[in-house]
Amino acid sequence: AYAPESQILKGELVASESFSSCPGQRAECKFKESVFENYYVIYSSMLYRQKESGRAWFLGLNKEGQAMKGNRVKKTKPAAHFLPKPIEVAMYREPSLHDVGEAVPKLAGGPPSKSTTSEPVVMNGGKPVNKPDKEET
Repeated sequence: AYAPESQILKGELVASESFSSCPGQRAECKFKESVFENYYVIYSSMLYRQKESGRAWFLGLNKEGQAMKGNRVKKTKPAAHFLPKPIEVAMYREPSLHDVGEAVPKLAGGPPSKSTTSEPVVMNGGKPVNKPDKEET
């Protein structure tokens, strides 16, 4: 489930001077982001609504990419549907046991291992990799 959040749209998202001229965080620049049934994102104004019905005004773009008037855009129209662009974030991730494999060093003089070299070792996301045979000298 996805909880709607307040979003502040920047001028890069909309090709209109009226949205890019918002200094700071004015009430006109605050939109509620909602995920629609078809996984598109719609933005409704936190400030403006229809006077009679109370229906929210939605952000929409016409064929030329210009912002449409909020009272003319309905949430079911394709002009109001936006595809979210995933942003790749480089974050530190703890190594998983699946990624580590047999990277744990064995103690010298410890008890012998029950595993043999004929069994494959699982490494790198589940791809089986065989251990190299030890050379006899």
